[in-house]
Amino acid sequence: MDEMVASVEQDVIAWRRHLHEHPEVSFQEVATAQFVYDLLSTFPNLTLTRPTKTSVIARLVGARPGKVLALRADMDALPIEEENDVPYRSKNPGAMHACGHDGHTAMLLGAAKILAQHQADIAGEIVFVFQHAEELLPGGAAELVEKGVLRGVDAVVGQHLWQPVPSQTIGLRAGAVMAAPDTFYITIIGKGGHAAQPHLNVDPIAIGAQVVTNLQHVASRLTDPLEPFVLSVTKFVGGTADNVIPGSVEMCGTVRTFKDELRDEAAVWMERIIRGVTEAHGASYQFVYEKGYRPVVNDEQVTAFVREVLQEAFGEDVVTPTAPTMGGEDFSAYQTVAPGTFFFTGIQNEEKGIVYPHHHPRFDIDEDALRVGVKAFVAIALRFGDRD
Repeated sequence: MDEMVASVEQDVIAWRRHLHEHPEVSFQEVATAQFVYDLLSTFPNLTLTRPTKTSVIARLVGARPGKVLALRADMDALPIEEENDVPYRSKNPGAMHACGHDGHTAMLLGAAKILAQHQADIAGEIVFVFQHAEELLPGGAAELVEKGVLRGVDAVVGQHLWQPVPSQTIGLRAGAVMAAPDTFYITIIGKGGHAAQPHLNVDPIAIGAQVVTNLQHVASRLTDPLEPFVLSVTKFVGGTADNVIPGSVEMCGTVRTFKDELRDEAAVWMERIIRGVTEAHGASYQFVYEKGYRPVVNDEQVTAFVREVLQEAFGEDVVTPTAPTMGGEDFSAYQTVAPGTFFFTGIQNEEKGIVYPHHHPRFDIDEDALRVGVKAFVAIALRFGDRD
């Protein structure tokens, strides 16, 4: 298998760099999808479809009957201005592959090229899902599920190049692995006026500051300390001048949880706090709680199979247990229709300066990790069709 992976490694690196140079943000991946489609068209034994204008599906029917496996990669970039000084720096102003999706796409392309050339060794069917818009609600995964892309699939597997995990290792766990990322919007409506006469106004900045402070009680006093929960206010906008108290301020932020009931309770607790603080000071409010993707919960049986295959391919010291993360992923949409597993392929490498977190303007990957991801996809695909 190592020889097969070596045969595509330079191609995978070149594809990843091309994608990195030409990033496209969510729901705008037109050139990216065309690049993927055109490349897949040169591989043998694949049937290609375009369920949406910015996604590509390739199907490979093996030589023997067996189960159907879906392998997924996301393709979208982020609205970030890149600060890396590298030959493959983004050529699209204001867009950057700052989360590794360029690598995900290149790795799945590499796996597709290998597997398409080894159809005789495959049982069942492999569905290669090149997905758009992971970064932006409602997410490309939900759209592809609605289009029936996973109809008849027995399991779905995905991976994420992951900065917290050291390069040349893989993080895997059964159960909850990524949180539900919800978003909230708050407007505090007061009464604006001259800053020298605060007694004649209702100051939404002062009230909003108290709202931010009191919202921290949701995590510290209202939720079980043993239950993972994050509430972060990430934006606070208000005011135009030093001598003017504005009429309103706007805030937004995120809530991260693993349990559906906690998502519902959080929204109730938050509005109760917002209402209480604003009413106490004669202000009013608007509050919107928008549910994001469901949590990613890895199926026990599929994860056990993936762990066995990866340990056999890489060794037990390479495949390590990983802690859950409060980050979100729309891979969870696929898990509503097929059992699935999502694992983390490490890219952290301090010697190469690969230390910046996801969504940072200097994020980059250790490209040696690409061959790990390709090998992982290929190893799983070659074994899954014959799985009991």
